[in-house]
Amino acid sequence: MEPEILELESFLPYRLYRLADAVSREFSRIYKDRHGLTRPEWRTLAGLGQHGTMTATELGEQSAMHKTKVSRAVAELERRRWLTRAPDENDRRLEHLTLTRAGLAAYREMVPLAKAFERDLLGKLNASERAAIVSGVAALEEVLSKG
Repeated sequence: MEPEILELESFLPYRLYRLADAVSREFSRIYKDRHGLTRPEWRTLAGLGQHGTMTATELGEQSAMHKTKVSRAVAELERRRWLTRAPDENDRRLEHLTLTRAGLAAYREMVPLAKAFERDLLGKLNASERAAIVSGVAALEEVLSKG
């Protein structure tokens, strides 16, 4: 009996990974060209822009980034003077990260570009394909969030 073979090209987890990576690379051109940001730096900027103050741990959880990537991104955004760190009053191991005025300005500049990218990407699909991808992704997120 022949051993079973897994065809990666048709294996859904692999296809989703490849798709997410391709979309992320395409979008990265926008924030890389505009501000020279890496993916982790963009995700950190976007997380803080959306939520205001966060800890590095919260950023990692929200963006699914490893703590070393978050740490490097935070250090770079701090070097640019786009974020500040404030120690937690009760737990000195924690720092609260917040965008500075310059960081917030960069975030606000990127929001319409990000929304336009998403609109253009979904615009490549017809209405039923758009509805299918949005509901399909939401359904997978729902079942996977339940563990």
